[in-house]
This record gives sequence, C-alpha cells and structure tokens, in this order.
Amino acid sequence: MNAITLFDYWRSSASYRVRIVLNLKNVPYTRVPTSLLENEQKAPAYVARNPQGFVPMLSIDGHDLTQSLAIIDYLDAQYPEPAMLSSNPADRAKTLAQALIIAADIHPIDNLRVLRYLKDEMGQSQEAVDNWYRHWIIEGFTALENMAPGDGLFGGDVPNLADVCLVPQMANARRVDTPFDRFPKLSRIDAALTALPSFIAAHPDQVKPD
Repeated sequence: MNAITLFDYWRSSASYRVRIVLNLKNVPYTRVPTSLLENEQKAPAYVARNPQGFVPMLSIDGHDLTQSLAIIDYLDAQYPEPAMLSSNPADRAKTLAQALIIAADIHPIDNLRVLRYLKDEMGQSQEAVDNWYRHWIIEGFTALENMAPGDGLFGGDVPNLADVCLVPQMANARRVDTPFDRFPKLSRIDAALTALPSFIAAHPDQVKPD
C-alpha cells in the first residue's frame, strides 16, 4: 500500500474530522502541517494538486482527495469499520442531515477566511466577528440539540459521522465562549467522545506545532 499523507492545519476543524476518522479506522498516515495563517495552502505547488487551496487534502491510493466529508466517504468505502454512515437509507439520511448542520450550515460561514473578510475587508471589530461566530453556532446547535439522542452517541455505541463533526465544532464554540447551558445533550456526547483514544489523538493540542 502506498503511504497515506494528510495535509492539514492543526486548528482546522475540517482537518480535525479527518484525523478522527483515520484514527477510528486505524489507518496509518503521515501529516504534512500546512499553515493557514501563513497561507501555505495557497502555495503554487499545493494549489496545483488542490485547486481550491483548502485543507485538508489526503493523498491516498494515487489520489489527492479534498473536502473533509468527501475524504471521509472515501475512507468509509475503503475501510468499512467502523462505518460512519448506516447502510439503512433512512438512518443514513438522518446522520447526514445531522452532520451537515455543522459541515454545511455552521462551519462554512464561521471559517477563518470568512472571519478574516469580515474583519479586514468589512471593517468589523473583533467583538462583532465573535458575535457573528457565536450566532451561527447557537442557531445550528439549537437544532442539533433537538435531534440528539437522550443517551449514547449520535451513532449509538459507536461514533458516526455526526459525532465526528460535532467534536471539532464544540472545540470551536469554546474558543469564542459559546454558552453551553442550552445544549446538555451535545455537551454530554462531546464529553463521552473526547475521552476516546481516537479523538484524544486527533485533538489540535496533540498536533499543534512546537
């Protein structure tokens, strides 16, 4: 098998998702840190392989795969256990909907490039940018809290795609002092997940540059 290489940024929540899944599936890989603060993802050699100029990018089986959910979908096909999505169509759709609340509705408009634009191009204060960030987290988490199970994980006994998306977004929420009192089920699930070895090893603090 060819070496598997993950181009990521330590604090990128999309990269965090992929690290979690690689760990859950026990897939060995090598990291290539790619700093968003230094715009290394915009270097010509990187953009030649990933025209969008984002992280993560996973080099695997002769492919350069981009977009975290697409990467996870590939990993799920190649390494079926544990499955991130159910084979049951209704359960699969439910989990995708939960995951996409984060990956499609919260994360894109709270992404670093959006926050930079708000501050640098639109002239917004840091307070206003943080309020923007929290607003969209709270809106998405309010819906997700209502979808969350009363006990266990989103995936039941085993983490699924919704769980994988939740943990990085909870970490983001803490960074901007999002109040969690309205989200007891999400907080319980996050606490259970972040105690698991695969999630601990993927945490930004574990891969942060010295």
